[in-house]
Amino acid sequence: MKRITVDLPDLTYRRLKAKAALQGCSIKELVSSVLARDLNSENPRRVVGRVALPLIRSKRPGWLKLTNKTINKTLLP
Repeated sequence: MKRITVDLPDLTYRRLKAKAALQGCSIKELVSSVLARDLNSENPRRVVGRVALPLIRSKRPGWLKLTNKTINKTLLP
């Protein structure tokens, strides 16, 4: 078993300590179980990629007057 040092904000530490107490375990046991569960997860968190937004063309490049109506019509056809 390896030993590490982690610096936590005071509020995070207090919440961690309280949760461990409510679960009847030590902070070490709680952190170990949370890390093991996350690392052994079959559903890794998705990496968020770029979002494709609609392209609104302007008749005058460099200037575009958008209204709520134009935005709604473009996003909600």
